[in-house]
Amino acid sequence: MTEKQRIRLWSFSMIVGFFLMWEVLCIVLDVSDLVLPRPSEIIVTLWTKFPILWPHILQTLYSTLVGFSLGVMIGVSLGVLVGTSKVAYAVAYPLLVGFSSIPKVAVVPIFVLWFGSGTTPAILTAMVICVLPIVVNIATGLATTEPDLEDVLKTLGASKSEILWNVGLPRTMPYFFASLKVAITLSFVGAVLSETVASNRGIGNVMMTASSNFQVSLVFAGLIILAVLGVVLYALFSLLE
Repeated sequence: MTEKQRIRLWSFSMIVGFFLMWEVLCIVLDVSDLVLPRPSEIIVTLWTKFPILWPHILQTLYSTLVGFSLGVMIGVSLGVLVGTSKVAYAVAYPLLVGFSSIPKVAVVPIFVLWFGSGTTPAILTAMVICVLPIVVNIATGLATTEPDLEDVLKTLGASKSEILWNVGLPRTMPYFFASLKVAITLSFVGAVLSETVASNRGIGNVMMTASSNFQVSLVFAGLIILAVLGVVLYALFSLLE
């Protein structure tokens, strides 16, 4: 068995052990299902409710991916602008940091006021919450381009756009993919947050409805679904990287 296989086996064993300990402690301590359902109950809920949950899973995934895609396009554009222009950095960067400091739960009602409840606020919330990490990483990647290298390329007749395309952007790729893995998880947070406030579809809405009806196992089932979706998308971007 290789070292990589041993690490994977150890990781899998730790995860299984965590859920087994959770199950045993709930039984031994006689924890109420309304407080903390056992993993076995959550699995049963997932199995029995999956046909009902599937459309909501697709809705959350759709809102997340659309918002994430828009956030990537905006984040890359702003990151290039901020990373290549001192004026843009001085103007845009403080605004971005200030806007990102605002709790997104306070922004959702504004989106609902503008666009109504439903999918659009979820997409916009997923978008705005993932822009800053992409902007920061793209700008940081561009800032790593050595001034001496830029001077040599300018001496050879390269324009600013050619330097950006052939040197600057390739150097940002490690930063860019690192930001994507952070941004996709944040997009899930934004989409689900909006669904709990202003939507009648999606996993966030399911969890909110289940909570109000004291269906705690269904709430935890929603959390498990979100965790799995986040891990899968994170792994896909790691593979792409």
